[in-house]
Amino acid sequence: MAAHSTDVPFETTAPATTREPDGLAALLPRWHLLRDAEEGEPLRALLAVIAEQLDRVRDGVDQGYEDLFVETAAPWVLPYLGDLVGYRTLPGYERVLTTGLHDGGRSALAEAIAPRADVAATVANRRRKGTLHLLEELSDQVAGRPARAVELSRLVAHTQPVKLYRDTGRGRLLDLRDGSALALAGGPFDTTARTVDVRRADSTKTQGGWTPAGVGLFVWRLKAYSLTSSPAYCIDRARNLYTFSILGNDTPLVTRPVPEPSPTHLTAVDNVPAFITRRLLHDRLLDYYGPGKSFVIRRDGEDRPVPPSDIVVADLSDWRYRPKRGQVAVDPELGRIAFGSRSAPRQGVWVDHHYAFGADMGGGEYPREDRGPRPDAVFYRVGPGQPYRQIMDAYRAWQHDRRADRTGPEGIIEITHSGAYQEQLDFDLDPGDRLEVRAAEGTRPVIRLLDWYSNRPDALNIRAVADDCSPHERPRIVLDGLLIAGRGINVTGPMGAVVVRHSTLVPGWSLEPECAPHSPDEPSIVLERTTACLQIEHSILGTIEVIGDEVSEEPLDIHLRDSVLDATGHDREALSAPDCRHAHAVLHLHRTTVIGEVHTHAVKIAENSVFTGRLQVARRGIGCLRFCYVPAGSRTPRRHRCQPDLAGPGRAFAVRPLFAAERYGTPWYGQLADRCAEEIRRGADDGAELGAFHDLYRPQREDGLRARLAEYTPAGTDAGIFFVT
Repeated sequence: MAAHSTDVPFETTAPATTREPDGLAALLPRWHLLRDAEEGEPLRALLAVIAEQLDRVRDGVDQGYEDLFVETAAPWVLPYLGDLVGYRTLPGYERVLTTGLHDGGRSALAEAIAPRADVAATVANRRRKGTLHLLEELSDQVAGRPARAVELSRLVAHTQPVKLYRDTGRGRLLDLRDGSALALAGGPFDTTARTVDVRRADSTKTQGGWTPAGVGLFVWRLKAYSLTSSPAYCIDRARNLYTFSILGNDTPLVTRPVPEPSPTHLTAVDNVPAFITRRLLHDRLLDYYGPGKSFVIRRDGEDRPVPPSDIVVADLSDWRYRPKRGQVAVDPELGRIAFGSRSAPRQGVWVDHHYAFGADMGGGEYPREDRGPRPDAVFYRVGPGQPYRQIMDAYRAWQHDRRADRTGPEGIIEITHSGAYQEQLDFDLDPGDRLEVRAAEGTRPVIRLLDWYSNRPDALNIRAVADDCSPHERPRIVLDGLLIAGRGINVTGPMGAVVVRHSTLVPGWSLEPECAPHSPDEPSIVLERTTACLQIEHSILGTIEVIGDEVSEEPLDIHLRDSVLDATGHDREALSAPDCRHAHAVLHLHRTTVIGEVHTHAVKIAENSVFTGRLQVARRGIGCLRFCYVPAGSRTPRRHRCQPDLAGPGRAFAVRPLFAAERYGTPWYGQLADRCAEEIRRGADDGAELGAFHDLYRPQREDGLRARLAEYTPAGTDAGIFFVT
């Protein structure tokens, strides 16, 4: 195993080298090639086969050399390299080699259970065993999460002999005037003394750990996601009151994590995606406010932000606080902004800030790696400084070029900033059209569909113009990286595919301040008399409604993958036809969380998914469910290792999904709670959790972190993991 620094980026196995198949034939004399050409080139074909086998042998030899180094070794070789230095394989690695997983799942699970950085740092970690900063690095290497290690024993209050008295700050009464210390009490940055808690830090019931042997590893599971130059939401009938969220809901602000200054530096609040409290912002305003920091506020289209001297930290619950003239009140815990009534902005407010969420899902500025090269597509860019200011202007330009034969069938409308677009969108597509409306990398544009017309719906309309085109000429549209609010999407006509990728169609159309849906009964997507194949990937959306002829038309295909289908209630229809009838559609679900009931024609496949409401299918003989949760009373196709079937009658009620939050807009939305039954948290075919957050591999990462914590803490230490978020 090669020695190296743990900061070196690790890559997967090197790809096989592509060589010329006629390389051996080129070595022959010319007259052999001419004679072979007269006979139909059988010798050339034989040499091509031999060359292919030689290439495989060369690649095997090259890979055998690469397998000597942990940076380039194949995943299955890593445990063998680690065994040379006494590396202990993390729990569950054998499952990686034996379980058939979805595309890319095997390598992702292998990296979660046996990360290269963990194998490579074995020797270095052994030398630093028992140090706090090592535990923090282990959390990043094994679990991929930032953490802070704390010696809980130093926070235990104790009495001291008078003759040996030392002022350690412990064992004294709490200073109620120290507001900063009180705000940090009970968390990872607590400095106040506590009495002994005899419960163990690694207890599965109620954790303790404040003992002379206690060590706590505080782990953050939510990540910080940025929004840049995003418009703030102005409260109706109050032009001086705003929210950071453009949907008008309360959203707590989080810090922008900065790298640690040195490997031996213990993690501070600036190095983790911690929630910004009012006290923390009051004490350290200049550390969190300003360009390039956690958040910044701009008003009236000015490039210069509001100066820090004008910022006042306040509690804006119920909007009771009234700032003075020239002041700007900020509540980081609610994500609210209040200007003075006489100095309200006239041209809007824009903010840069960070919010917390669990995974790269829905509309966001995170990198979207599944975008392939599109050399034949023509780009029409929308945004400030771009040729087009509105989405429909770019669409009309593409349609004009398309019908004038100045461009091919593929067009991309790319939005280059995280602003809001308030316009009526109607996409009428001709046969053969391939349209993609997407956000540029590092942006999250918002499409707000408002009440534009009084005599017809105001949805985002996608229509196929021709009625008699062949199936392979049906138009296709892709929506990528968008947040759509105010209305839903209406698809009609003979469409080919409608793809919604890394986008959010706000469940309930819009949100109330407490994240309650504004219109919970309204659908996010309506498939009305269409042939469209709906594909949802890494997205969040509300109800899907299917309107079609069940007699003369084939059922539609609906594919959901790594997404949340949210009807805003367990007893509401997440997928159905009008009047609660069965949708004329065939459902394909992979790693999806469905909040609500599903009434559909058939389910072709559903795996590693959660249904919180009853699933009712008309055709039970089609398809199957595997490794899913479906409530009692559901009518489903055949099941394979589903819950609560395996739990037995005694635990059927206990084995059910429990979520940390079920309201979109909250940081913990859609994630399983820690108190959820293990049959749900580890119920997938590879031992991960069921639902949309399956690919985080939280159970495997937590098991690996506990194993490393037990290995690298001194004997007799009571060490435990405390999840901050």
